[in-house]
Amino acid sequence: MAAVKTQKVIDALAQELHLPEESILEQGLKAFVERKLREIKVEIFQITGKYGISSAEEMEEQYKEGILEEGDTWREFQRLDHLEYKKEQLEKLLKELE
Repeated sequence: MAAVKTQKVIDALAQELHLPEESILEQGLKAFVERKLREIKVEIFQITGKYGISSAEEMEEQYKEGILEEGDTWREFQRLDHLEYKKEQLEKLLKELE
């Protein structure tokens, strides 16, 4: 049902804007990936700003040097590492769409 509804909207947009359906889909995908990428970057910025670091790698170095205690920050380290991975994947997808 949702696929039929979506296709109707795509058809209407294509006709109204005089654009090929493929162009509409590509632009929509690109906008979606860009939005998700911005959300991830915001979350990364919040975590890195909180600890005064630039990456999960730097945070790991602070663990090794004894600057950060793992007990209080481990979950955020794992979250940051995961977010950085997702960011890389979305950037790759975005390049494919360009």
